[in-house]
Amino acid sequence: MDRVFVYWDNSNIFVSTRDVAEEREGPAARYRVRIHFRNLLALAHAGRHIRHAVAVGFIPPELRHVWNRLENEGVTVRLLERGTMLGREQGVDQTLSNAMLRDGYDYNGDPGIAVLLTGDGAGFHDGAGFHADLERMHSRGWRIEVISWRHSCNTRMREWAERNGRFIALDDFYESVTFLEPPAPGQPIGGPRYPVPVDLTKRA
Repeated sequence: MDRVFVYWDNSNIFVSTRDVAEEREGPAARYRVRIHFRNLLALAHAGRHIRHAVAVGFIPPELRHVWNRLENEGVTVRLLERGTMLGREQGVDQTLSNAMLRDGYDYNGDPGIAVLLTGDGAGFHDGAGFHADLERMHSRGWRIEVISWRHSCNTRMREWAERNGRFIALDDFYESVTFLEPPAPGQPIGGPRYPVPVDLTKRA
Protein backbone atom coordinates (compact mmCIF):
# COMPACT_ATOMS: atom_id res chain seq x y z
CA MET A 1 0.00 0.00 0.00
CA ASP A 2 1.26 3.48 -0.90
CA ARG A 3 1.91 5.58 2.19
CA VAL A 4 2.07 9.33 1.91
CA PHE A 5 3.88 11.75 4.20
CA VAL A 6 2.53 15.28 3.79
CA TYR A 7 4.58 18.40 4.56
CA TRP A 8 2.39 21.49 4.27
CA ASP A 9 3.64 25.09 4.26
CA ASN A 10 0.27 26.79 4.60
CA SER A 11 1.52 30.35 5.04
CA ASN A 12 3.37 30.45 1.72
CA ILE A 13 0.54 28.73 -0.10
CA PHE A 14 -1.94 31.28 1.21
CA VAL A 15 0.16 34.27 0.15
CA SER A 16 0.38 32.92 -3.40
CA THR A 17 -3.31 31.98 -3.35
CA ARG A 18 -4.26 35.62 -2.89
CA ASP A 19 -2.33 36.56 -6.03
CA VAL A 20 -4.11 33.86 -8.05
CA ALA A 21 -7.51 34.86 -6.68
CA GLU A 22 -6.99 38.50 -7.67
CA GLU A 23 -5.95 37.48 -11.17
CA ARG A 24 -8.88 35.12 -11.66
CA GLU A 25 -11.71 36.81 -9.77
CA GLY A 26 -10.75 40.44 -9.38
CA PRO A 27 -9.14 42.65 -6.72
CA ALA A 28 -11.84 42.05 -4.09
CA ALA A 29 -11.19 38.31 -4.18
CA ARG A 30 -7.69 38.87 -2.83
CA TYR A 31 -9.12 39.63 0.62
CA ARG A 32 -11.96 37.13 0.57
CA VAL A 33 -10.23 34.01 -0.71
CA ARG A 34 -9.59 31.19 1.73
CA ILE A 35 -8.01 27.75 1.42
CA HIS A 36 -10.31 24.78 1.75
CA PHE A 37 -8.16 22.60 3.98
CA ARG A 38 -10.04 19.35 3.53
CA ASN A 39 -9.98 19.52 -0.26
CA LEU A 40 -6.31 20.47 -0.32
CA LEU A 41 -5.54 17.51 1.91
CA ALA A 42 -7.60 15.26 -0.38
CA LEU A 43 -5.54 16.49 -3.34
CA ALA A 44 -2.35 15.70 -1.43
CA HIS A 45 -3.16 12.15 -0.40
CA ALA A 46 -5.25 11.31 -3.51
CA GLY A 47 -6.97 8.41 -1.78
CA ARG A 48 -3.76 6.91 -0.44
CA HIS A 49 -3.03 6.12 3.18
CA ILE A 50 -1.58 9.03 5.18
CA ARG A 51 1.17 7.76 7.45
CA HIS A 52 2.17 11.21 8.69
CA ALA A 53 1.08 14.74 7.85
CA VAL A 54 2.28 18.02 9.31
CA ALA A 55 0.99 21.50 8.47
CA VAL A 56 2.70 24.72 9.53
CA GLY A 57 0.86 28.01 9.69
CA PHE A 58 0.47 31.17 11.70
CA ILE A 59 -1.98 32.27 14.29
CA PRO A 60 -4.60 34.27 14.11
CA PRO A 61 -6.44 32.62 16.98
CA GLU A 62 -9.85 33.23 15.38
CA LEU A 63 -8.97 30.53 12.84
CA ARG A 64 -8.15 27.98 15.51
CA HIS A 65 -11.39 26.11 14.84
CA VAL A 66 -10.35 25.67 11.20
CA TRP A 67 -7.04 24.15 12.26
CA ASN A 68 -8.93 21.92 14.70
CA ARG A 69 -10.85 20.42 11.83
CA LEU A 70 -7.60 19.67 10.05
CA GLU A 71 -6.30 17.95 13.18
CA ASN A 72 -9.44 15.82 13.14
CA GLU A 73 -8.27 14.61 9.74
CA GLY A 74 -5.07 13.29 11.34
CA VAL A 75 -2.80 16.22 10.50
CA THR A 76 -0.28 17.47 13.05
CA VAL A 77 -0.64 21.26 13.14
CA ARG A 78 2.19 23.56 14.16
CA LEU A 79 1.19 27.21 14.62
CA LEU A 80 3.85 29.90 14.84
CA GLU A 81 3.69 33.45 16.14
CA ARG A 82 4.01 36.11 13.48
CA GLY A 83 7.34 37.92 13.50
CA THR A 84 9.67 39.47 10.98
CA MET A 85 9.60 38.09 7.45
CA LEU A 86 12.99 36.45 7.90
CA GLY A 87 12.07 34.89 11.22
CA ARG A 88 8.77 33.71 9.83
CA GLU A 89 10.33 31.89 6.90
CA GLN A 90 13.04 30.34 9.03
CA GLY A 91 10.46 29.09 11.52
CA VAL A 92 8.41 27.36 8.84
CA ASP A 93 11.47 25.83 7.17
CA GLN A 94 12.89 24.55 10.45
CA THR A 95 9.61 23.01 11.55
CA LEU A 96 9.07 21.20 8.26
CA SER A 97 12.72 20.23 8.00
CA ASN A 98 12.58 18.58 11.42
CA ALA A 99 9.51 16.57 10.40
CA MET A 100 11.07 15.48 7.11
CA LEU A 101 14.41 14.50 8.62
CA ARG A 102 12.74 12.50 11.37
CA ASP A 103 10.56 10.63 8.89
CA GLY A 104 13.57 10.08 6.65
CA TYR A 105 15.41 8.55 9.58
CA ASP A 106 12.53 6.55 11.08
CA TYR A 107 11.51 5.05 7.73
CA ASN A 108 15.00 4.75 6.27
CA GLY A 109 14.50 1.12 5.29
CA ASP A 110 10.93 1.51 4.13
CA PRO A 111 10.45 4.91 2.43
CA GLY A 112 7.11 6.20 1.20
CA ILE A 113 5.87 9.12 -0.85
CA ALA A 114 6.83 12.60 0.35
CA VAL A 115 4.25 15.19 -0.68
CA LEU A 116 5.38 18.79 -0.26
CA LEU A 117 2.76 21.54 -0.32
CA THR A 118 4.58 24.83 -0.83
CA GLY A 119 3.86 28.32 -2.07
CA ASP A 120 7.10 29.35 -3.71
CA GLY A 121 10.05 27.01 -3.31
CA ALA A 122 12.34 29.83 -2.16
CA GLY A 123 15.72 28.58 -1.02
CA PHE A 124 15.81 25.65 -3.41
CA HIS A 125 18.56 27.15 -5.56
CA ASP A 126 20.75 27.68 -2.48
CA GLY A 127 20.18 24.19 -1.11
CA ALA A 128 18.51 25.75 1.91
CA GLY A 129 15.43 24.95 3.94
CA PHE A 130 13.22 21.90 3.65
CA HIS A 131 13.79 21.69 -0.11
CA ALA A 132 17.28 20.36 0.47
CA ASP A 133 15.78 17.74 2.78
CA LEU A 134 13.42 16.72 -0.02
CA GLU A 135 16.47 15.94 -2.13
CA ARG A 136 17.96 13.95 0.72
CA MET A 137 14.79 11.89 1.00
CA HIS A 138 14.78 11.25 -2.75
CA SER A 139 18.37 10.01 -2.61
CA ARG A 140 17.24 7.47 0.02
CA GLY A 141 14.50 6.02 -2.14
CA TRP A 142 11.54 8.23 -1.32
CA ARG A 143 9.13 9.09 -4.11
CA ILE A 144 8.52 12.82 -4.40
CA GLU A 145 5.50 14.97 -5.23
CA VAL A 146 5.47 18.78 -5.10
CA ILE A 147 2.17 20.65 -5.08
CA SER A 148 2.36 24.40 -5.71
CA TRP A 149 1.08 27.30 -7.81
CA ARG A 150 2.74 27.50 -11.23
CA HIS A 151 3.40 31.23 -11.14
CA SER A 152 5.07 31.29 -7.74
CA CYS A 153 6.96 27.99 -7.54
CA ASN A 154 10.70 28.28 -8.01
CA THR A 155 11.43 27.20 -11.59
CA ARG A 156 14.39 25.01 -10.64
CA MET A 157 12.37 23.27 -7.97
CA ARG A 158 9.47 22.61 -10.34
CA GLU A 159 11.81 21.22 -12.98
CA TRP A 160 13.57 19.08 -10.37
CA ALA A 161 10.22 17.69 -9.21
CA GLU A 162 9.17 16.96 -12.80
CA ARG A 163 12.44 15.07 -13.44
CA ASN A 164 12.53 13.17 -10.16
CA GLY A 165 8.88 12.75 -9.24
CA ARG A 166 5.71 14.71 -9.89
CA PHE A 167 4.75 18.37 -9.97
CA ILE A 168 1.04 19.00 -9.39
CA ALA A 169 -0.12 22.55 -10.19
CA LEU A 170 -2.68 23.98 -7.78
CA ASP A 171 -3.89 26.13 -10.67
CA ASP A 172 -5.67 23.07 -12.08
CA PHE A 173 -7.65 22.72 -8.83
CA TYR A 174 -8.29 26.37 -7.97
CA GLU A 175 -12.08 26.00 -7.73
CA SER A 176 -11.67 23.03 -5.38
CA VAL A 177 -8.92 24.13 -3.00
CA THR A 178 -10.21 27.69 -2.50
CA PHE A 179 -13.47 29.45 -1.69
CA LEU A 180 -14.59 33.06 -1.27
CA GLU A 181 -16.07 34.37 1.95
CA PRO A 182 -19.05 36.74 1.73
CA PRO A 183 -17.95 40.37 1.47
CA ALA A 184 -17.61 42.35 4.67
CA PRO A 185 -19.64 45.54 5.09
CA GLY A 186 -18.24 48.23 2.84
CA GLN A 187 -16.56 45.78 0.48
CA PRO A 188 -17.58 45.53 -3.19
CA ILE A 189 -20.76 43.58 -3.80
CA GLY A 190 -20.34 39.91 -4.50
CA GLY A 191 -21.60 36.67 -3.07
CA PRO A 192 -19.64 33.79 -1.62
CA ARG A 193 -18.14 31.09 -3.80
CA TYR A 194 -18.16 27.54 -2.54
CA PRO A 195 -15.56 24.91 -3.44
CA VAL A 196 -16.32 22.11 -5.86
CA PRO A 197 -15.24 18.51 -5.22
CA VAL A 198 -11.65 17.61 -6.11
CA ASP A 199 -11.40 15.94 -9.51
CA LEU A 200 -8.46 13.59 -9.08
CA THR A 201 -8.56 12.60 -12.75
CA LYS A 202 -6.75 15.91 -13.42
CA ARG A 203 -3.97 15.00 -11.00
CA ALA A 204 -0.73 13.98 -12.68
